[in-house]
Amino acid sequence: MPEELHLVTELSIILVAAGVFTILSKALKQPLILGYIIAGFLVGPHLGLFPQFSTEAVSEWSEIGIIFLLFGLGLEFSFKKLIKVGSSALLTAGVKCIGMMIVGLLAGDAMGWTFMESVFLGGLLSMSSTTIIIKAYDDMGMKKKPYASLIFGSLVVEDLIAVLLLVLLSTMAVSNQFAGGEMLLAICKLVLYIVLSFVVGIYVIPTVFKKVRKFLSAEILLLFSIGLCFGMVVLANLAGFSSALGAFLMGSILSETFEGEKIEHITSSIKDLFGAIFFISVGMMVDPAVIAEHWLPILIITVVAMVGILFCSTAGALLAGQGLDTAVHAGFSLAQLGEFAFIIAGLGCSLGVMRGFIYPVIIAVSVITTFTTPYMIKAADPVSAWLYRVLPARVLDAITPKRNITSSSAAEKSEWKVLLKSLFIRILVYSIILIAILIATQFFDRFFDSLFPQLNAVAGNWIKMAAVLAVMLPFLYGLSVLNSETANRSAKRLLKEKSSNSWPIMSLMAFRAMLAMCFVLALVSNYFDLNLISIVLVLAVVAGTYFISRFSLRRITSIEKRFFANLNEKELSERKKTIVTDAVKEQLEGYDVHIETCVMSADSPYVGHTLREMPFRHTSGVNIIKIKRGSKSIIVPNGDEYIYPGDTLVAVGTTEQLSEFQKSVAFEPLGNVEDEMFVVEKVELGRESYLTGKSLRTAKMRDSGCMVVSVMSGGVLTTNPKPEFVFAEGDIVWIAGAGSSVNWYK
Repeated sequence: MPEELHLVTELSIILVAAGVFTILSKALKQPLILGYIIAGFLVGPHLGLFPQFSTEAVSEWSEIGIIFLLFGLGLEFSFKKLIKVGSSALLTAGVKCIGMMIVGLLAGDAMGWTFMESVFLGGLLSMSSTTIIIKAYDDMGMKKKPYASLIFGSLVVEDLIAVLLLVLLSTMAVSNQFAGGEMLLAICKLVLYIVLSFVVGIYVIPTVFKKVRKFLSAEILLLFSIGLCFGMVVLANLAGFSSALGAFLMGSILSETFEGEKIEHITSSIKDLFGAIFFISVGMMVDPAVIAEHWLPILIITVVAMVGILFCSTAGALLAGQGLDTAVHAGFSLAQLGEFAFIIAGLGCSLGVMRGFIYPVIIAVSVITTFTTPYMIKAADPVSAWLYRVLPARVLDAITPKRNITSSSAAEKSEWKVLLKSLFIRILVYSIILIAILIATQFFDRFFDSLFPQLNAVAGNWIKMAAVLAVMLPFLYGLSVLNSETANRSAKRLLKEKSSNSWPIMSLMAFRAMLAMCFVLALVSNYFDLNLISIVLVLAVVAGTYFISRFSLRRITSIEKRFFANLNEKELSERKKTIVTDAVKEQLEGYDVHIETCVMSADSPYVGHTLREMPFRHTSGVNIIKIKRGSKSIIVPNGDEYIYPGDTLVAVGTTEQLSEFQKSVAFEPLGNVEDEMFVVEKVELGRESYLTGKSLRTAKMRDSGCMVVSVMSGGVLTTNPKPEFVFAEGDIVWIAGAGSSVNWYK
């Protein structure tokens, strides 16, 4: 057989075996990854069932598989999503990862492993599988449970932490020690690279897509996106980072574009193919002799992983104020190793800091914990119920989240949080851009000197400094002077709330101005020795910045508008398709209250009947809060409203109520359609409130186009209360309806 056909032969055997065993995995309701690993194990060199494979070729294919896996993960990832998941997911994932790093270090040391092996063990133990957990929740119909958003948000944070770990562990492996200065430098370099890549990518790529959108067929978009992926991989390698980081970054940038979902769709087959080859290559590394020899470490690491992740994740969720039930579900759901465990273990082996037997040991642990994932998820409910029975009341009260505490002090703290967050992001982004410009001056200087070799050195330095300063000027202005609309709004509210807030706000402005001066000093020091003249020059430049502020304002405003237009293009497009806005969903977030939409088909038995005649309220307990009929919206319809074919019904209720609702009608989920008039507002009843002392029946809220979605009374949340429910002072009421009508009840 010709030499060039060996790879084709090997791939044919690999992919056929993968197809067979993934079918078996599907039939047995197991994750497909297990099928890939088993297929790789059977066709691998250790069993001898097939001729010797060229593991070098498979290794190259698996490297491409890692690139596509991380590219696909980036397409599903969103930096804005990371911000939206909030501090709860960040704290949960952070506590879990730090806790498991410590557990891994202790476990590795107890087994007699080296320090670097223990560090890598801690890193891979801190990563759960996004793919397996989301698939398990989807198969078990649990994606809409109240705790699901925390778990999925934590997985998003873990994915980002995993990418950071790949870089940090590589740095440690090269130096073979924990060097604080080197680690800090590596982190700063990483942050610089990530932020700069994201900012430039969001500014440039969507703009290019807009210019050529009419030419972007699926074929061209596929070639373009894969080319960008590999281009970023090359840039990451040139910058000293891994291929995985470059692929992940480009995927996350493309995910924010209008074409993000289309790119994810057209590249999914390629990602699945090379991802399958990667997991098959993982299975080929499994040596039965090694597993038999090292069964004790496998058992120890399996127990340590499951128990350690369970306790660390539960503790993180409790510290985040999520309550016992949510914390227990988070702990049990995340208790397994994911795909990044393979990648981190493979990295350690390839860098020579981990012994070869560790790789198949980690694979064996991951396979075992993958099998146990569905059972662990199911075990969360009885364990949570048991803990509620056995824990003392004072403990339960201490870990129960306290909600709806509002005061002027809390409101002021919230405004400070918004202001500081906005300024921090602005300072970080503009500082990184200015640092990048300063770094680029060395390339500019060499280019300028090659163009004008005969120019006087002093004159040349003045010209180069002036040119670089002209480029830096709008960004200096954005750093030191300009505020975002959010920051301006928060600052005005804080000044109105308390006049003494002016001093810390002015201090923040002074800090930004001083930071801008430091960048100017850094530029001057590149070309001249710092002395009194240089300092005077810096002050002159700062003063000049304000004199030409209109010019800088136009430039920086134009840049910011283009950036945010590109960043929000996809979100604005999706918002136009939503029948229930994000603001409405945020009001219900954290409670077992959800909104579903369905379209009534022409052959539905309920078409032509009124809402009063339909069994929604009686059989399921849900309420219909809106009917969308063509371009017309009926907000909080009364019982005499007829249902027509094609009507879109919006129902509100608990997970259980909506499940019953789906069974009682021909339920067809529908993409949403925007309606700005519909709102959900949270109202705290006072002594003089209209609803205080009235029952839901006597309040007759539907006459004004409103209805009560939920009530928090005495610490108990009631969704869709009965007509006999009586409101009391201090109750928290969620009211849905037309904006103008709802505001009347505030």
